[in-house]
Amino acid sequence: MGLSGSVRAFALALGMAFALTASSGAGDAAAAGAPCGTTQGLLCSTVVVPLDRTGTVPGTISLAVQELPATGTPRGAVFLIAGGPGQGSAHTFGLGTPEDALVFRFLFPGYTLVAYDDRGTGDSGLLNCPALQVSTSPTGQDLLASVCASSIGPGAPFYGTADHVEDLDAVRASLGLDKIALFGVSYGTKLALAYAYAHPDHIDRLVLDSVLPTDLPDPYSANVARAMPATLAAYCANNLCRAATPDFAGDVVAVANRLAAKPATGLVLETNGKTKKDTMGGVELLSLVVDADLNPGLAAELPAAAHAARLGNMAPLLRLHVMDTVASELSAPDLSAALYAATDCRDGPFPWPANSDPSTRPALLRSAIAALPAGTFGPFGSWASDLGNASLCDTWPAPAGGVNLAAGTLPNVPVLALSGGFDMRTPTAGAQSVIAQFPQGKLLIVPGIGHSVTSTDPSGCAALAVHDWMLDPTSNDSCPRPPFLVAPIGAFPHLAKSSRRATPAATFAVVSKTIAEAEAAWLFGNGSSDPVPGLTSGKLLPIGEDAFRLTGYGLVPGVTVSGTVRLAERGGVTLKFQGQLKVAGRSAAAGTLQLLATGLHGTLGGKSV
Repeated sequence: MGLSGSVRAFALALGMAFALTASSGAGDAAAAGAPCGTTQGLLCSTVVVPLDRTGTVPGTISLAVQELPATGTPRGAVFLIAGGPGQGSAHTFGLGTPEDALVFRFLFPGYTLVAYDDRGTGDSGLLNCPALQVSTSPTGQDLLASVCASSIGPGAPFYGTADHVEDLDAVRASLGLDKIALFGVSYGTKLALAYAYAHPDHIDRLVLDSVLPTDLPDPYSANVARAMPATLAAYCANNLCRAATPDFAGDVVAVANRLAAKPATGLVLETNGKTKKDTMGGVELLSLVVDADLNPGLAAELPAAAHAARLGNMAPLLRLHVMDTVASELSAPDLSAALYAATDCRDGPFPWPANSDPSTRPALLRSAIAALPAGTFGPFGSWASDLGNASLCDTWPAPAGGVNLAAGTLPNVPVLALSGGFDMRTPTAGAQSVIAQFPQGKLLIVPGIGHSVTSTDPSGCAALAVHDWMLDPTSNDSCPRPPFLVAPIGAFPHLAKSSRRATPAATFAVVSKTIAEAEAAWLFGNGSSDPVPGLTSGKLLPIGEDAFRLTGYGLVPGVTVSGTVRLAERGGVTLKFQGQLKVAGRSAAAGTLQLLATGLHGTLGGKSV
């Protein structure tokens, strides 16, 4: 989870004076570390912890720790806890980079910042199982996970959340800190809550972004499936997706159930001009939809693609599936799939005894799913259970599951929870259930925003709310729905089959939709330099962080767009683009168009449009 450029810019604007003019302070404790990174004052240390705290399995793990002392009047220390599980917090939050450090100093004014890589992540004994790391389909992942467990060896059972909790406490103690604040994101909220149960006397306050309660994830992700239709409907509320579909949620439900019964296969264009075969089933579609909560470009494309699929045209949806698969390929240092499996397969919960023989679990899993009551997965069939971790962990060696992370009493401390209205993977119901347990709890819901609210809210409102709350827990900030970075694209265009060229007006309509889709496809890449194929022709090549080049890019056969498009000067949240474009193709009224922040105009087929 990295902070988006929009939030970074917001934090820089509001926090620059505070961060750069305040006097340096030592924080709550002297760090037992050495200077590191390029951020002035950052200290790095190593905390050695036992692999198995019972002593049965020998070995130790060295945890890589970063500590950035507070500026100004010290108010305490806050631990930054990343998600996954599988993201190393020191690796993810980047305190060694001054620009990133400035963001977190804005969020947590006066606080010493601490981030360390959990065991099995980043620079803390990274777990890496290459075959599992590159796996993109749920089919056969359980076998890859069990092979991964074998490669980890006798230490495989010691990467659960309970182990991470005690590691966190060891880091706290090593820095000489008594009470600490915790900022968790996604799985990081589960770890923060588990720590609060285990060590309530050491908690000062909690900030929980995209909340995962300690008894989740659901072994089948049934809560995710149940919440999905309402979440999709809310995303398109007030007719925001009217140009694409009258019923985004209904499209997804209909297409997903249809694909579960009969997966679709088709050819998807590659940037080299060749095609590749892709297959999509119901679970793959639901996974794609879930991924949209971290990708505003994908979110902008999905309503139109799902509607096209419902009408029988699977091409746009298959293309998105391939694009998302490529975008989801992460290296182990960025997110360790091995650690993800080792943590979630140890935690559970699962519908089998923790010490059961793995060979018996597939049958137990099938029986448990068959016994689930109607409506468990909302409008989806029981096939949707493959979204959950039970199908990943059914062959993981014992012990698997059976961990109670909520033993004890939670501390009565200030708690701020943030939830995005478009968060698919940690629905708001989880945050509501957690906040209800804290008398001093506050829940901030940001409509239209996906997972990891603080970093994905482009307006910066959520970041400002965290900043204000850290200074005063009685603050009552709220956040309206921010504008889209890129609005949902309209329905995919088509041209009637004809031997004649399209009229300038018809060509202009197709090109307008092609450019809007290209803007969303560029945003889909989220800063990647990888080229993106068009739907029917050509490619999009990102240029730096603020431009892209189209080469014969097309959404319909015979109409192509070429040229360079750049971000215009921004005056708000919504991205505006500008560029010179050439329209060509056997079915097009050829010509040139100028894209301005205010609109598109030019000449096609000799006529002004």
